[in-house]
Amino acid sequence: MGSKSKGISAEERALLEQQILKSSSYSLAYEDMNYLMSNDLLPVRLQLELQKPERALRENGIRSTIVVFGSAQILSPEVAQEQYLKLKESAQGQTNDEALVRKLAHAKLKLNQSHYYNEAQHFSDIVSQRFQQEHRKDFVIVTGGGPGIMEAANRGAYDNDARSVGFNITLPSEQAPNPFISPELSFQFHYFALRKMHFLLRAKALVAFPGGFGTLDELFEMLALIQTGKVERVPIVLVGREFWNKAVNFEFLMEQGMIKNTDIALFSIVDTAEEAVSVLQDFYKDVPPE
Repeated sequence: MGSKSKGISAEERALLEQQILKSSSYSLAYEDMNYLMSNDLLPVRLQLELQKPERALRENGIRSTIVVFGSAQILSPEVAQEQYLKLKESAQGQTNDEALVRKLAHAKLKLNQSHYYNEAQHFSDIVSQRFQQEHRKDFVIVTGGGPGIMEAANRGAYDNDARSVGFNITLPSEQAPNPFISPELSFQFHYFALRKMHFLLRAKALVAFPGGFGTLDELFEMLALIQTGKVERVPIVLVGREFWNKAVNFEFLMEQGMIKNTDIALFSIVDTAEEAVSVLQDFYKDVPPE
């Protein structure tokens, strides 16, 4: 006996069709966010974070870059001074308020550190004037895209109508991009590994200003890659002798046999933007690499 077809009304048929159309399995793969964010698609997401910035950088003619790292906590001199003066005014006659005294001391520290903001901006200013031309985009400033030293470096390029890149990253405490990045060269990453890769793909120098774990992480990764021959040697410049000589005891590492004498030569420590530029000039003979 043949099976009898179940009767169905037009309304029931339309309802069944709608259930299918609304099903996530029926949606196009590239429109299914649950699918795209699944563990199975991790390799695809990694590839996208590699390809998207690479395409934009290539289309905008970015040939070589200088990566600038440094703390997001360093303020511009204007902001630092304003904050310090406000607290100083509030602290007058309140020397017994320990919390206020501590805040004032912290504000004074921030004011003292703010000269690094000026140096980062000045460094970017010099490099952007000297090496960015209409037919070549060389030594383009690249930062992590956030505030502090990153903002200062992007700002130096912006002041010269020059391109600069920002590689921002999603963090638990959301970090907005600073306003001085070239809009077409402002990127957001989810994966630290892909962000790090992009920092280095076109890098012809690394300039590190005082910073914390993130700055140290990037600095030592670059040093390790050059030390082990994984990437070609490029100049590495640490700005701020007082900070770096206390933050990292390179001499002690050498005395203990953890690094070699030749490893010390992989980087230079300077105090000013002009000195940092001189290191690059000496290395490249004032001619950006092809």
